Amino acid sequence: MGIFGDFDVDGASSSALLHRYFEAVGIDHEVYIPDRLSEGYGPNIPAMTGLVEQGCELIITVDCGIAAHEPIAAVADLGAATIVLDHHRPDETLPTADAVVNPNRRDDDSGVGYLAGVGVAYLFLIALNRVLREDGFFEGREEPPLLEWLDLVALGTVCDVVPLKGLNRALVAQGLRLLAAPTTAGLSALHSMGKIDGAVSTDHLGFQFGPRLNAAGRMGQSRLAFELLSAPSHEEAASIATTLDLLNKQRQGVEQDVLKAARAALKDSADDLPILLAYGEGWHGGVLGIAAGRLKERFGRPCLIGHVEDGLVKGSGRSVPGINLGEAMHQALAKGLAVTGGGHAMAAGFGVPLDKIDAFHKHMCDFALQAMDGEPISDPLVLDSWVAAGAVNPGLADRLARLAPFGSGNPEPVFGVRGVELTQADIVGRNHVRCRFVSNGSWVQGIAFKCAEEPMGQALLSGIGKRFDLAGTIRLNEWNGRVKVDFVLSDVASYR
Repeated sequence: MGIFGDFDVDGASSSALLHRYFEAVGIDHEVYIPDRLSEGYGPNIPAMTGLVEQGCELIITVDCGIAAHEPIAAVADLGAATIVLDHHRPDETLPTADAVVNPNRRDDDSGVGYLAGVGVAYLFLIALNRVLREDGFFEGREEPPLLEWLDLVALGTVCDVVPLKGLNRALVAQGLRLLAAPTTAGLSALHSMGKIDGAVSTDHLGFQFGPRLNAAGRMGQSRLAFELLSAPSHEEAASIATTLDLLNKQRQGVEQDVLKAARAALKDSADDLPILLAYGEGWHGGVLGIAAGRLKERFGRPCLIGHVEDGLVKGSGRSVPGINLGEAMHQALAKGLAVTGGGHAMAAGFGVPLDKIDAFHKHMCDFALQAMDGEPISDPLVLDSWVAAGAVNPGLADRLARLAPFGSGNPEPVFGVRGVELTQADIVGRNHVRCRFVSNGSWVQGIAFKCAEEPMGQALLSGIGKRFDLAGTIRLNEWNGRVKVDFVLSDVASYR
């Protein structure tokens, strides 16, 4: 049997989940993770037929495969079977696989189209386990402990930024409980490297575990994320985790280079266009999505970032609410403006011939304008409530924590605090700003992540003694047995 996965966290988690299961039931299998930089996303003919040549009679694709018509047909021509487990939007025609499990099929009425790839894989294993149980397969042997594997489901679900609602919310909540005391070597290594003290949150997964795992694919070692999540020993896991940490630090440096170049390319168009596009020669393909996300946050509108390779502009985009990038890409493909592409409402990939890039950009801008129907394109910061400085305390933070897990579809409440005086601000860690405010004898301890060189960071670092209005989230911060409250800043404005 072959398992064809993906190089992101969702794909690595899905692959590791199936690997755990088939190892537990004694099925020989091979796991293939494509190289992000040389092979790109999804099944390709050489890799798929290579698995058949290695003796795989069945190939299961996880978190990919829904658009792999030719590779799946090539597998069938060799006499092997294929099962597609995916959650991405299908084309008009499904691939000719033996089974296509995708909650976003047009004929699917399950209502769980919000699942990540790992969620689809988990439900598939539940169904497979039930059939094997009914057939007597587990007589005299233990069933795989599927409930104990929700740690992987939580990891992939959170890092794929799918809505944390319905079934996803239940899967992630239970998975986070398991991650507080991880039982597998790979997740234990990530837990230790993150120096987590206390409960594991979606922030830990999204901002500590996820970047390290994603660094594998971004920096040209795509298989490492899967190898960590399936590592058989703590020694091997620790070694892989150290490598991933080094790759993540390299990724951060490369990301800054691409961001600097993209900002320069956008400086003349950032104020005029509904969707921003920047591309260049030599920009590292592994960090384009991150750069697009950073620039989307900076300019408040969708951003597409690409690099030129073999006559194509290949890249990634990130969007704002109301503009469905995945749908826009499907229309671009249908019009012949792109040769590859697809994705979700908030994120998409694209491959566009260089001689069509202007027409492609115009199509994307026209789509955005039509979608917004005359409304201004923005990524608004919406406050849930104003609170007094004295209300930013452990009692409120504890009550808010009960609403977790937070993420897409269940955002963390955002609060405003008016007219507080900044008494301290300095840079900590990698580009973060730690600050302290006071109002009527009450202190607010603030932290603004990755913003020391951004307008907000500069305003704070030069604003000692000034009064500000704050927007942000209220969180408990546990460290070495001590509990304090952080006001995690989303934005600041001069008080008037």
